[in-house]
Amino acid sequence: MIRTACITVTGRVQGVYYRQSVLQTAASLGLSGFVLNQPDGSVYLEAQGDEKSQSDLIAWCHRGSPLSRVDHVQVIYIERAERYKQFTIRR
Repeated sequence: MIRTACITVTGRVQGVYYRQSVLQTAASLGLSGFVLNQPDGSVYLEAQGDEKSQSDLIAWCHRGSPLSRVDHVQVIYIERAERYKQFTIRR
């Protein structure tokens, strides 16, 4: 089983380059997983990798992209059987 950080970010996080910035940050940290917009205006992502890299991504999520405004970041950890091959944007 693979430790997976499941992260939901609320605020002004859609239409402000947030997903693309998550993709770039996660890839630079060596994480795999995905990010997607939610119908309620939040962004949801799952990240797999070492704990330090996951923590670094979570810290980045609190700051966000330059045009975003992050109101809240919720993180839960789950164990997944599936290992993601790379970090992607899902639509």
